[in-house]
Amino acid sequence: MRISRVVYLLATLGGAAVALALVALFNGVAQAQNQVGTMSPAEGVQARKLGATNPAVGLLPLATVAFSPVDIANSGLTGDDRLFIVEQNGAIEIVESDGTVRATPFLSITGRVIGGGEMGLLGLVFDPDYDNNGYFYVNYTHEDTSGDIFTRISRFNVTADPNEADPDSEFILLTVEQPFTNHNGGDLSFGPDGYLYIGLGDGGSGGDPDDRAQDLTDLLGKMLRIDVSGVTSTTNYIIPPDNPFVGVPLARGEIWALGLRNPWRFSFDRLTDDLYIADVGEETWEEVNFQPAASTGGENYGWRCYEGDAPFNTTGCLPPGNYDFPVHAYPHNTPGCAITGGFVYRGSQFPTLQGYYLFADYCFGHIWGLDVNNGWQVAQLGHFNELLLTSFGEDLNGELYLASTSNNTIYRIYAPPPAAYLPLILNQP
Repeated sequence: MRISRVVYLLATLGGAAVALALVALFNGVAQAQNQVGTMSPAEGVQARKLGATNPAVGLLPLATVAFSPVDIANSGLTGDDRLFIVEQNGAIEIVESDGTVRATPFLSITGRVIGGGEMGLLGLVFDPDYDNNGYFYVNYTHEDTSGDIFTRISRFNVTADPNEADPDSEFILLTVEQPFTNHNGGDLSFGPDGYLYIGLGDGGSGGDPDDRAQDLTDLLGKMLRIDVSGVTSTTNYIIPPDNPFVGVPLARGEIWALGLRNPWRFSFDRLTDDLYIADVGEETWEEVNFQPAASTGGENYGWRCYEGDAPFNTTGCLPPGNYDFPVHAYPHNTPGCAITGGFVYRGSQFPTLQGYYLFADYCFGHIWGLDVNNGWQVAQLGHFNELLLTSFGEDLNGELYLASTSNNTIYRIYAPPPAAYLPLILNQP
């Protein structure tokens, strides 16, 4: 194996310390080169203690897929260590735990998906009862015969072969017209309440020109919450009766929260059931929004009135106290351009990451950890500036992964033992 580059140095070192660190580093490289084919993930990323206090991360390549990976999911089945990789063009690949990519996609609906830019097959989630019903759900953009673009939320079935879904089993739950090609959101997740949560962007263009994110008659710019266990005479799902805007005149009952620009990944903390929403900014701020598990919904995260907690376009807006501002925001241009939301780490392999919400910047390759138990303090965990980081993923055991469209590679996220380290990417030649 060879080291492609040193990606991040956590501590500020003097010249002598740098020299010592480099000696240790190259010794570690030599050891790694002698262990090809037998390394565990913990051995695959070499690191040397440098004296900082925040947990650092490294990335260990797991697999490379054929086309842009934009989401990573697991089936939820006991003992299932497969990862399902969503490709933007409309296919879902299966990656085995040893990094093998199965020759045949789990699902291919490329003919129904319009891709490019921010469009495509964008999200995947498996039904909580997948073991019995074989259902899973996808979020993708579709162009009809008249050239109009829609977001589709659809259900599919797995076949008798657990590695193959039936592309003809599509059941369309929800269709939402997209006035522009960007800000589609795309994520899906089942909450601890068993309902399906759907993240939709504001419909695109720039600045939310039609103020859709604040409009309760419009599903765009919202977090939706629906019950997929049945249908009604007018919808292919059920609106939960405790959704916050049920019974409000003209409001869409599917809405759970509003004021989002382009939620690019949201997740539930598997320990606490809290909800984290990463919302991509317009000009100035990228943000992480938080909804506690006890929430009854109805949060207004502020867009387009506010970007982060800074005024953006307050025409017709309410006083600031009516909005739920982010628990963390970072500047849009330095050090980032578009947030990629992740997960609160609840795995068992890397104790230094426990209780950190991991998130990244798509353009500049920064990875941060937000300490959810310590006043939302943020730590930079890594900087992989050659990687476009599109999505985090979580396996059955709570271990985390990252996808990059720079090289269509899926990485395991690795944290060295306690203290501070020099994380590396180790690539096979």
